[in-house]
Amino acid sequence: MQEKTIKKTKKAAYLYIFLGGLFIAFLIVCNLIANKFVSVQTCLRDEPFVLSAGILPYPVTFLITDLLSEFYGKKRTAVVIFTGFIASILIVGVLNLGALFPAIEGSPVSDETYASVFGNSWRVIGASMTAYIIAQLVDVQLYEFWKKRTKGKILWLRNNGSTIFSQLVDTVLVVLVLFLGIKSSNEIVSIIRDGWIFKVVCALIDTPIIYVSVFLIRRSFKLKPGEEINF
Repeated sequence: MQEKTIKKTKKAAYLYIFLGGLFIAFLIVCNLIANKFVSVQTCLRDEPFVLSAGILPYPVTFLITDLLSEFYGKKRTAVVIFTGFIASILIVGVLNLGALFPAIEGSPVSDETYASVFGNSWRVIGASMTAYIIAQLVDVQLYEFWKKRTKGKILWLRNNGSTIFSQLVDTVLVVLVLFLGIKSSNEIVSIIRDGWIFKVVCALIDTPIIYVSVFLIRRSFKLKPGEEINF
């Protein structure tokens, strides 16, 4: 009996570390590619969405925090969120450290290229982190609220409801921090609209993914709806 408990505890810890690692990896990638803006054509409308490239992988972070909230509760999920925040700050420090040393002759990346890509990383990551920490905590609180109200049922409601609202908070905050006073009001509204609509679509698309993930994890740990993993 004790051996089974130890195995279950290890498996729970490994899953927590795996999900936390994925979350931080996607978060850092979002920040590193956020400087590039792209147009994404979809079947939703004739005109393409104009987005920061960082938005493309960003919805995955909310999917992961929803899974963490589902099985590990809001306290352990908050630990992962704050760890990602600290990791992003460290990334800014490392990027600035790299800028202090001049590129040697023949370096594949020149000082000019490095400065062009990472020169305003502190602003981009700062804006992203301000929005990120607020939006992720809002997401966790809303997910936990709906989880308790529905007694662990109606998974699509807490998954989409928490993500869609928190993504709106995230999009508004990050765009305002980045572009307020730089772009016109119409441009800011357009960027917010495109970014949020795209994130909403991604949230709806990932609903089957979270259902499959929750089913597999519940079966693996023999959990009832709403029951969390203890380790």
